[in-house]
Order: sequence, then structure tokens, then C-alpha cells
Amino acid sequence: MSRFVRFVVEPEARAAIAREVLLDLPEWFGIPEYTEKYIQTCATLPLWACEEEGKIAGFIAIQETSPYAVEIHVMGVKKAYHRSGIGRALFEAMRQFAKAQGYEFLHVKTVDAGHYPEYDDTRMFYETLGFRKLEVLPELWDPENPCLLMVMHIQ
Repeated sequence: MSRFVRFVVEPEARAAIAREVLLDLPEWFGIPEYTEKYIQTCATLPLWACEEEGKIAGFIAIQETSPYAVEIHVMGVKKAYHRSGIGRALFEAMRQFAKAQGYEFLHVKTVDAGHYPEYDDTRMFYETLGFRKLEVLPELWDPENPCLLMVMHIQ
């Protein structure tokens, strides 16, 4: 098996990778206008892609939120590659970068527990990486999708 995680420099390539992966994940990214916004924003953010046997399997993009913290803005792994270590490999590449840049904290937003099985899986994935529940923001997105803010200390 040939797995390769790389930092993607070219904005057009970042957007194309995000598009390819997010369109494979309608359970998480099923609202076209929001998905398109993620794709366009990825062109402007630090982004890592994982290739498996020469094919794009997933990506992670981060955004600085303060001099001390970065947020996982969006992360996706194609369904065919779920539970194969792609997400963990992407996270580790990004975490090493964030640590080397002097950031102290990582954070991510997802839907709080008990609303959708897919997002329960997402939350459990982040917990296995070491993220902890910080706060639920019930009105950030909408009442049917309460936002769970998770954090991790990386220094």
C-alpha cells in the first residue's frame, strides 16, 4: 500500500482536492451552497492531502483563529477510505506543522452528540485524537445542529 500525505501549495489544487473529497461525503456536506463555500475557502488555507495508491483519499485544512490557536476548518476522507488511518495521518501531519509554528491549541467544531450517527462518529474520531469537549453553542448554526466546540493542547 502506497500512502503519501503532502502539503498542497497551489490554491487551485487545494480547491480541486476539497471538491473531490467533499462531493463524496453528502451525509456531512449535503448543502451545496455551504459545500461550495468550504471548497472556495480551502483555496486560501493551509491544506494537506493524503493519496492512497496515487488517488486522493482525503484532506485537512486549517485556519488560524489567534496567535495561539488554529482550527480544523474542514476535514474529509472519502467513504471508501474510512477507518483506514487516513484521517489520523492527515491530522498528525497538520499537528506537527501547528506545533512547529508555535501554536498551543487546536480546535474543531462538529455537531453535538445524539443528533446524527455520522456526526457521532466524527465526534468519537476527534476524541480518539485527544480533543475534549469545551462547549456546546446551540444557536451558532441552528437548533437542529447544535455546535460542539472541541479543543486540544498541543505544546
